[in-house]
Amino acid sequence: MTIKPMITIKQAITKQELKDFVTFPFSLYKNSKYWVPPIINQELETFNKKTNPIFNDAEATFLLAYKDDKIVGRVAAIVNWLEIKNQKQLKMRFGWFDFIDDFEVSKALLEEVTKIGKQHNLEYTEGPVGFSNLDKVGVMTEGFDQISNMITWYNHEYYVKHYEQHGYKIEKNYSETSFPFVNVKPENFKKAQELIKRRYKLKALQLTKTSEVMPYADKMFDLFNSSYGKLSSFVEITDIQKDYFKKKFISFINPEYIKFVVDENDNMVAFAIAMPKFAKALQEIKGKLFPFGFLKLLKAKKHSKDVVFYLIGVHPEYQNKGVHAVIFNEYYETFTKKGIVNCYRTPELEDNEALHKIWKHIDTVVSKRRKTFRKTIV
Repeated sequence: MTIKPMITIKQAITKQELKDFVTFPFSLYKNSKYWVPPIINQELETFNKKTNPIFNDAEATFLLAYKDDKIVGRVAAIVNWLEIKNQKQLKMRFGWFDFIDDFEVSKALLEEVTKIGKQHNLEYTEGPVGFSNLDKVGVMTEGFDQISNMITWYNHEYYVKHYEQHGYKIEKNYSETSFPFVNVKPENFKKAQELIKRRYKLKALQLTKTSEVMPYADKMFDLFNSSYGKLSSFVEITDIQKDYFKKKFISFINPEYIKFVVDENDNMVAFAIAMPKFAKALQEIKGKLFPFGFLKLLKAKKHSKDVVFYLIGVHPEYQNKGVHAVIFNEYYETFTKKGIVNCYRTPELEDNEALHKIWKHIDTVVSKRRKTFRKTIV
């Protein structure tokens, strides 16, 4: 008779336990050429309930799975009260879900998530997702031989069969696309953007310093809320979260890669954010900014020839009016000067038709696919 080792689930509470939670994937993916590690201290700050304002409207339980006193899995069980109260979505979120290829481990972690959902009288679980729409989303189902980036999760190929084994069903589908910059044909937007600017009295802002971006950041987040508000999975960014995200994200972005389009009264009608692809630099620094990690990131920020399109938003009153042509023209000029070679897009809902129309004139290929999975709480 063979006795299976017990799976023990413990809550990560202390600083060391939370560090163990953050660093578990470093061992799980130590032999992967494609996994991109997070910055450890930044990840810990995300989970700091005293400093991250997301915890004003959400709560999270960080769980570790142990087998023979060794960490073999983790998951964050998340309740977003804004989503529950404003959208009436009785959803138990879970994310940062990683585990060895052992059904008992993944089962034990998901059962703990379900227990928490029951305690809050929620109707279903869905994951992997983060706290909000600015977090990572989805388990990879295609593209395992493609390097990840700092704003997506990478996972082993076996993850999907664990969701299926435990009775989870596909909830949402996402795709990530890429294209060489030479595929961009300026004739598709050059003349159109001039016409659109004259017709609607718009102008694109030329920003070269972070200090020039900051006065427009709040307007950008307001526009993000209004332009993405109709998506079924959307949770709005609160005022207090705006300041947090400004500090967290803006410093990583070359200000020339942030594009704003405003009307004659300086009201923002469109924005877009692209980022240098930090993947290789993040792999080199292994999650640590010091003593020399920040220098590698700074080099990537200034000299990377690959970029990632992070967000693009157009005010509802200007959607379907071709305003995105103005943004594309701005990026074309900037990326031409920078010698950009490859462009990547972050996960986008496959049923987001409005977003797909924006990119219809650029020849892209799907490099990765992702899904979130759902299960009813009974």
